[in-house]
Amino acid sequence: MSIAAMIILAVLIFLITGHVNFFESNVSVYTYMADAAALTIAAPVNLNGIQIGKVKNIVLSGSKEPQRLVRIEMELPEHWLKSIPIDSVCSISAANILGTKYINIKSGKSETTVRPGEEIPSLNTAEFENVVQQGYAVLTSLQGTVEKVDKTIERIDSIIGLVEAGKGSIGKLLVDETLYNHFLAIVDEVKQLADALNSDQGTAGLLLKNRDLYDELHKSVVGVRQIIDDLNAGKGTAGKILKSDELHQQISASLSKIDAIIDKINAGQGTIGQLLVNQQLYDNLNGATREMHLLMKDFRANPKKFLRIKLGLF
Repeated sequence: MSIAAMIILAVLIFLITGHVNFFESNVSVYTYMADAAALTIAAPVNLNGIQIGKVKNIVLSGSKEPQRLVRIEMELPEHWLKSIPIDSVCSISAANILGTKYINIKSGKSETTVRPGEEIPSLNTAEFENVVQQGYAVLTSLQGTVEKVDKTIERIDSIIGLVEAGKGSIGKLLVDETLYNHFLAIVDEVKQLADALNSDQGTAGLLLKNRDLYDELHKSVVGVRQIIDDLNAGKGTAGKILKSDELHQQISASLSKIDAIIDKINAGQGTIGQLLVNQQLYDNLNGATREMHLLMKDFRANPKKFLRIKLGLF
C-alpha cells in the first residue's frame, strides 16, 4: 500500500506540474547546427519563449557541411507539432549572458506543420557566440568600472579618516581651536571691510556711495575712450602714425636709409666706418689725442713758454 501510495503521489505531481503527460506520447524532431555552443542534454526547448520540450540527445552528425556538423534531437509532446510550421527556425539562446542555454524555436508562417522525425532548420550559432563574446566584453568593462568605484570609495574613506583624525587643512579646521579662531578673525575682517565700504570709508567706499566721484571717474573713462576712438579714426599725430599709409611709408623709407648708413659703417665706409674697422686710423687718432692732451697739460704748467715762441715770430 505504501508503494502504491508513493506511485500515485508521483503521478499526481507529474500531472500537476504539467511536465509529463502519461496519456500522450512524445515525438522527436531534429535540427543541425555548426556548433552546440555548450548546449546540454535535458536543456529546455521553447516555442516562441514557451517551454514545450527538452533536448534529448546531442551528437556529431558526420556531415562535412559547416552548418550541419552537430545533430540535436529534441523531444516534445506530439500535440505541439501542429503549432510548429515547417518554415520555423531553431536557435541557441540564453536567459542572460551567464544563463543556461536552451533551444528556442521561432515559428514561421507556413500552413504546413512539422511531422514527427522531421528536421527544423536552424540559425547560425556564430551569431550567438558573438553575442556571448560581447557579453564577456561588457562584463570585463563593468568589472573595471566597479574596481574604479571601489578605489574611489576607499580614497573617500581614507580622506574621511584623516579629517576625523584632525589631519590636513580640513581636519585641522574641524578639530584645531587655534586655526578655527584664525578663520573667525578673517571672517570678522572681511565683515569690517564690507561695513567700511557701506559707510563710504576709503576710495572704494566713496566710489560706491559718492555720485560726484563716480561721475568724474565716468568722465575719465569716456575721455580715454574718446582718445582711443580718435586714434582708430586716424586723428592727431599718433592717429596718423597708426592709420596713414603715406606716413608709414615715409617712416619705413627713413628706417631703410638708417639701415643703409649702419651697413656702410659696419663695412668700414666713410670716416666713422674707418674709425670702427681701421685699427691704424684708430691708433693714429688715439696718438694725436694723447699728444694734444700732453700739449694742453704742458701749456697749463708753463704758458709763458708758448707766449715767448709766439712773440719771437713777430
